[in-house]
Amino acid sequence: MPSLLEAIECKYGEVEALTGNGPLTADLPVAIYVPKKSPRRCIPSLLVLNDLGIDSAGAGRSEGREVLEDKCQRVEELDLAQNNLNSWAEVMNILTSMPRLKFANLSFNALSECLSHSSLQDFPHLRNLVLNSTNIEWASVRKLLSHLPNLEELHLSKNEMSSVELENPLTDECVKHNNIKSLHFTGNPITHWREICKLGEAFPQLESLVLAHCPLSSLDPCAPIADSSPSSSPNCSPNCSPGGYSRTESECEGSEKRDSPHEPFRQLGFINLNHTLLSSWEDVERLGKFPALHSLRILNCPLFEYPQEYTEHERRWLLVARLPNIQTLNGGGVIGAEEREDAERAFIRYYMDKPESDRPERYTDLVAIHGKLDPLVSIDLRPESRVKVLVTFPQENMAEERQINVYQTVNELKQKLEAFAKIPCAKMRLFYVDQDMKTITGPEEMKYPNKQLYSYNISSGDEIIVSSKFEKTTSLK
Repeated sequence: MPSLLEAIECKYGEVEALTGNGPLTADLPVAIYVPKKSPRRCIPSLLVLNDLGIDSAGAGRSEGREVLEDKCQRVEELDLAQNNLNSWAEVMNILTSMPRLKFANLSFNALSECLSHSSLQDFPHLRNLVLNSTNIEWASVRKLLSHLPNLEELHLSKNEMSSVELENPLTDECVKHNNIKSLHFTGNPITHWREICKLGEAFPQLESLVLAHCPLSSLDPCAPIADSSPSSSPNCSPNCSPGGYSRTESECEGSEKRDSPHEPFRQLGFINLNHTLLSSWEDVERLGKFPALHSLRILNCPLFEYPQEYTEHERRWLLVARLPNIQTLNGGGVIGAEEREDAERAFIRYYMDKPESDRPERYTDLVAIHGKLDPLVSIDLRPESRVKVLVTFPQENMAEERQINVYQTVNELKQKLEAFAKIPCAKMRLFYVDQDMKTITGPEEMKYPNKQLYSYNISSGDEIIVSSKFEKTTSLK
């Protein structure tokens, strides 16, 4: 398997000063500018070497390390995803050879080995570290964080992390990193919000949190863990109410800060909860208590599927009305004042006919803003399905009132009138007379056999005249 140094030399070749015909010599009679490195052989600031089987730095000896450092001194972004790195010592050799490094992607390398302090150095320029699907242990994460003082974005997705272990094992105090603003935690089998709260405590300046595809069933940190009683939750006061959250720290008398779902996330502006197991509108209302939250993604959750399926329009206004702090929802545009007011009024009408015990707290808040609304008048603009018309057959001086279905076709009506007029359907003509317009327009022949009757705007009291195809139409006027 190649080393990083071998992979670089394979991709970029030997780095040497070149002229058009060969190496630069000192015997040039004329002073001309020759670049130290051919553009084709320069190592770029963005170095992408993924899926090449790299398993080491290739800088075991001092001369090898000097060569690697010389080649990589300009590198600011490094992508080594999907290689065969499994030693943190080799990873550290790679990172320390790039003094300007700001971004490193080590995803899909098997880095489950515990990171030792002896191989660690500070990386003051590193801002973004991607460790997805590396099976990294929390002990290694803690050690890395202590040497990445300016890290702003951390990716820990798909690492089979079912809990968060960022407490210092010696002091039991939570590790704190005050510069991390974005955390990607997608696809980890974490089920309890109390564990997520630990992330907020460790990263107090967190502004963006991605929890998509995590099997979270509630945002209540006091919710009992499966197969345990509420009293077994060590961090929850017995007086803590699952639904009664506010922006203060005292919603649970005598409780710790983590009893609140939002207290550890004072700066959080964006959260992604797509494909979680959230199934309660109470959790949506908890999101409304996050003090800085303004952008939310929450799609494909059981909440919108059971026990009632919502249309996309219904789902949106039910969310908008519950979340006065949210400005953008599910990647859409900014929620305008008109859309918000329409959603809030629809929300009031949705719950006004329900029992008071079923109305959420938000209903009371919105009634205080918009007042009690009158129910919307239900107007059915569809035509009546059955109308009573006068059917006449002037040729035989026959007439009778009939109730007809306006959704039948002209041909179907003819078939039903065969017995009345004693005329075969194929030899029958029908004329429609509008009771309000007959003096102006006269009878209108119903020429098209497959046309439905409602398209003539037939209403009760109108007339249908039956005629034989051999009868002159002038006799009808």
